[in-house]
Order: sequence, then C-alpha cells, then structure tokens
Amino acid sequence: MLQSLNHFELQDGGFSFENSRRNAVLESGLNDVGYKAPNARKTGTTIAGLVYKDGVILGADTRATDDMVVADKNCIKIHSIAPKIYCCGAGVAADALITKQIMASNVELHMLNTGRPPLIAMVTRQLKQMLFRYQGHVGSSLIVGGVDVTGAHLYGVFPHGSYDKLPFLTMGSGAAAAVSVFEDRFKANMELDEAKQLVRDAIAAGIFCDLGSGSNVDLCVITEDGVEYLRGYDTPTVKGKREGQYRYKPGTTPVLTKTVTPLNLDVVDESVQIMDTN
Repeated sequence: MLQSLNHFELQDGGFSFENSRRNAVLESGLNDVGYKAPNARKTGTTIAGLVYKDGVILGADTRATDDMVVADKNCIKIHSIAPKIYCCGAGVAADALITKQIMASNVELHMLNTGRPPLIAMVTRQLKQMLFRYQGHVGSSLIVGGVDVTGAHLYGVFPHGSYDKLPFLTMGSGAAAAVSVFEDRFKANMELDEAKQLVRDAIAAGIFCDLGSGSNVDLCVITEDGVEYLRGYDTPTVKGKREGQYRYKPGTTPVLTKTVTPLNLDVVDESVQIMDTN
C-alpha cells in the first residue's frame, strides 16, 4: 500500500512532464470533432526604457506586423496613461492599446476620487492585477515609466501579471539585441543627450537584428517639468537606391507551350457611361 502511495507523491524538483500526455489526448480529441488547438501568436516589437539623471526616457520602434506581413510602418507604441506617466506596449497591438485605455480611465477616476496625482507604483499595481486576472490571455507586455512625487520610476509588466522594477528595461522580440546595448553602455545618472542616444541605439539594435521590428525610432522624455514626445526621432533603415537595371528584352524567356481557350459569351445587357473628368 505504501509503495502505491509513493507513486503519487510530488517530485522534489526538476521539470515535470506529467501533463504532456494529457495535453496530447485533449488535442487529439479536438481533431476528432473538427477543431484544433490554438497556436501561440508570434508578435514583433522592440520597446525599451531607462532612468536617467532628470527622469525617464521611453523608446519604441514603429513596425506593426501580421504574421510575416508588415501591417503598419508607422505605428504608435508609446501611450499616455497620466500627464507624467507613459507606457510602451508590446505583444498584440489591440490588447496593448485597450489595456492602456482601461488603465488611463481608471487612473483618471482615481485622481478625481483622491484629489492627488497618481503614483507610478499605483498604476503598475492596478495594471498587473488586471493582467493576472486574465491569466496571460491578454497579450500585452508593457513598460511603464514616469515621474511622480517620489521621483522617476520604470516598471516592466508581463502578460501574466508579473513585473520588474529596474533602471533599464527592454521587451518584445528585439529585446535581446536592445538589452545588450544597455548592458554595455548604461550607467547611473546619465545626461539627457547621452541617455537619448543610448535608447535610440538600443531600439536600432532591435530593428537591425529582429524582422518583427523596423521603420522609425520614437522617444518619449519624461521629467518633472513635463513630457517631450519625439515622434519619428530617427530612421535607422533608409530604403536604398536601386543600382542595376532589371529590364529584359522580349523573348529572353522562351514560351514553351501556348494554349488559347475561346470564350463564347452572349451579350445580355450593354450600357455606356461617360466618365466625369471635371
């Protein structure tokens, strides 16, 4: 009896693959009734932020993708939550935008109720609690940064509700390339121009090293005095000039076979309309 009970005891550590067989059975059952298991959605973005001497700088690329198709070349990924609190969104574009709108509404109601400007910690707490309730089904990864009465702060919030507070952060499919730039050159209490160049270079690294990121670099500088949104701050990738001529003479490619199919059509109705060229 004791030996049979030991079989069901939880293992002490390491990976557990006990549910892999269960998942395979469930997926086969879906196939039998004409359904299929949902696939993981791949998204592409590079967003970053850092804390510098006088505040916070957020950065993002502007490419929005639909699978392997570029859906928007100049997408806005830096959004306002409160007057001095902004966020960058990665993941599913619609989820990130609606999440930001919900948070902006909640923060506005909180300000009206308390009569005080919001704290970045309060915004991050509400955000992570909302995302945790949906257990990761809201595909929104956010970098929240800004300045409040306690100083400059930078948070990273993940789709399942976990979060980080760090002096510099990157998220998205180009995060690995961007964070390598930060880890190499970041230092505390950076000046404004140096910090802007560092964020720009981090986003550019994501653009060059990740197919899901591209187009322009947007920056947002947040200080105690206000916000400076630098839309289209830089364009790392410029379309090159075509050097060669790709025109071929007729007959260069031979026609091996040719088939002509006549179509016998009866004219049922015919009308002529004059196009207005004024």
